[in-house]
Amino acid sequence: MSKSEMAKKGIYIGTGTGLIMFALVGFFPGSLIGGAIGLWLSKLVLGASAGAALLPRLITAVSMVAGIIGAAAFFVVGSSVVGWAIGTALDALRSEETEAVAVKHSSH
Repeated sequence: MSKSEMAKKGIYIGTGTGLIMFALVGFFPGSLIGGAIGLWLSKLVLGASAGAALLPRLITAVSMVAGIIGAAAFFVVGSSVVGWAIGTALDALRSEETEAVAVKHSSH
């Protein structure tokens, strides 16, 4: 059993949890926020008179995709880091336990 086994398992569990959380609660808000930012940017750059031209729609679509990617990165990376931290803490506790048992058995 390697020393960082629980840390690796924590990363995998955290990544899976982050993907599920993103699918359940991150996709639509990321799209909504990105779309709102895209509308604001297209109005700022092109003015309110741009109407339904292709460029404002393209700016909005690109910002929606960026919002989705940002939400995915937030959920997946954030939960992976939390999983890694928990796994590392469990590895540290396990190594302290094995050292304490080794010291106890060597003193007899």
